[in-house]
Amino acid sequence: MTTPATPAAPTLKKTALNATHRALKAKMVDFGGWDMPVEYPGNGGGLIAEHLAVRTGVGLFDVSHMGEIQFRGPGALAAVQHITMNDASKLKDGQAHYSALLTPSGAFVDDILVHRLGENDYLLVVNAGTTEKDYAWIRKQVGGFPGVHISDYSPHYSQLAVQGPRALETLKKLTKVDLAVIKNYWFTWGTVANIPNVLIARTGYSGEDGFEVYIPSDEATTVKMWDALMDAGSEFAIRPCGLGARNTLRLEAGMSLYGHEISEEINAFEGGLDRWLKLDKGYFIGRDALLAVQSAGGPKRKVIGLEMIDRGIARDGYSVFDLEGKEIGVVTSGSPAPFLKTNIALALVPTEVAASGSDLFVQCRANPVRAKQVPIPFYKRPKAKPETL
Repeated sequence: MTTPATPAAPTLKKTALNATHRALKAKMVDFGGWDMPVEYPGNGGGLIAEHLAVRTGVGLFDVSHMGEIQFRGPGALAAVQHITMNDASKLKDGQAHYSALLTPSGAFVDDILVHRLGENDYLLVVNAGTTEKDYAWIRKQVGGFPGVHISDYSPHYSQLAVQGPRALETLKKLTKVDLAVIKNYWFTWGTVANIPNVLIARTGYSGEDGFEVYIPSDEATTVKMWDALMDAGSEFAIRPCGLGARNTLRLEAGMSLYGHEISEEINAFEGGLDRWLKLDKGYFIGRDALLAVQSAGGPKRKVIGLEMIDRGIARDGYSVFDLEGKEIGVVTSGSPAPFLKTNIALALVPTEVAASGSDLFVQCRANPVRAKQVPIPFYKRPKAKPETL
């Protein structure tokens, strides 16, 4: 009898910087089907050093695994409005905003950035592990809308994120573009490191000032940009940063993560994204369900911030209990906070518990560990110095 062959492991996707990460001896992991660096342990590095570099100086991330989906044509705005919860009609050329694709129940297909490249021209940046799913969902919902051409340009873009209080000083060495006049969530085009037509956006996922640059995804161009940024930032002790630091940085800054605070089981109210939810803009997918939630008195659950009082680290998926020992929620994201030097978490709990502000317990393995409710975000960056405004 012939033994069935073991199915081959799926081939991981690689960014144009894969060889560069391996030359730097990065610890690589499978992230949403991509072979990505989680940290760079060499030269006194690692997750904590990378995190602190971004908080106090500058760090460089390869986020080329993110997806880019473009809407073009006279029907582009109508299509974007139909599938996103923020109001894209308010965007001006060169402006971006945070938004989300919602299910009919008001929960999340994905969270995204929407950039207005020009009239009738929008670029949606989506999460890496959901790009194919998002594109298929978008095509199903609005692919038949008149006057709109929808294209997945993800394979054509590399995206690098320069983050930290020294990000502007680093990037400005490589371009004649006046970076200081680019406001948060705005972008422009320019030549960077002698690479033309670079999209330069003042966006990021770290809670710090910074820029994300979009360039052609060929290896030569991407490596050239990476090397130029690393050289420009050497004066400020720039560090290459992996997904580990990206996660701890966004958690300190109270930013949601797909599959954690954002999922098909959590609606936009529960996830605490009311700020970007524009129910008055007219119909969009998920609006009716969210209006019903609002009419019924609001969400039954809410994401809250926790800081551990006793010794223990709250990890994703750990159970949350009230002071009487009743299980009432779950940790959606939890980790040590390297800059704040404490252990923090985001947790989904009943709204009345969130409103009470009471202490709670997190079941950390065998031990219940006391935690206090604290405001989100845990960390807010200091105001910029006048010369970098």
